[in-house]
Amino acid sequence: MNSCLYECDILHARFSPRPHRFLYRIFLFAIDLDELDALHRRLPFFSVNRPNVYSFHDRDFLPTGEPLHHSPPEKCHVIRDPSVALKQRVLTYLASRDVDLTGGRVVLVALPRVFGYLFNPVSFYFCYDRSGAPVAALTEVTNTFKEMKPYFLGPNSPAADRGEFQLRTPKHFYVSPYSDVDVAFDFTLRPLGDRLSVQIDDYIGPERTLTTSLTGHRRELTGARLAWFTLKYPLITLRVISLIHWHAVLLWLKRVPWFAKAARPADQRALYRPHSSIIQPQPTDAT
Repeated sequence: MNSCLYECDILHARFSPRPHRFLYRIFLFAIDLDELDALHRRLPFFSVNRPNVYSFHDRDFLPTGEPLHHSPPEKCHVIRDPSVALKQRVLTYLASRDVDLTGGRVVLVALPRVFGYLFNPVSFYFCYDRSGAPVAALTEVTNTFKEMKPYFLGPNSPAADRGEFQLRTPKHFYVSPYSDVDVAFDFTLRPLGDRLSVQIDDYIGPERTLTTSLTGHRRELTGARLAWFTLKYPLITLRVISLIHWHAVLLWLKRVPWFAKAARPADQRALYRPHSSIIQPQPTDAT
């Protein structure tokens, strides 16, 4: 099968205004979306759209059945039917950006729900045409407010012909209270294979202020391997969110400048599931 697991190291290093660094290990699923039904049948601890130790739900990813917040209507491309499967939503999203993935594959690198709890700071979609050539990628960023924003890495990337996708873009998204919303994201997604290699840098002008790298080795996705990883990495999604909050406390103790989410609502654009702190109240008719 194309689907597998990656056992990964995550390195996060902040350079300014205060240095801060951490390294920890996790594992991630790499799921060929065409193989979901087969995985559901083969793996005793994995289910699709129903509870299990590991539970994949289509609605947890790329919610294009919902309106985009603070985005021009022509860029919304809302799929009105919420029951549309995730792969079809990805294909429609790519088609709106002139990428035809008819007959192709989509591999999602992320975590499903673990004992019912889900949190993915970043999910990655690697997209291949019908010949198997990589043609595009998506990076879906989720913050602790459960807002989601996808970033499109298209075939115009400098090394796209080698399966590497790059993008530098203003994030216009509140990811951390220690990073302003107009910082630039710089994504590099290298080809999937025996290794997973992703890098995300933050830039303020020409200065790189933060780097995050995700590197891992491919592991076969079997029931036995999944059982072992459940013991080796217990409650992995809960551990991820706990580490995020723990390091936020450490940054606060280091007196790193803090940005309030509600301070710049107009600069938080093109995101799904907006938090109430950035939704402007609608005027009401006087009676």
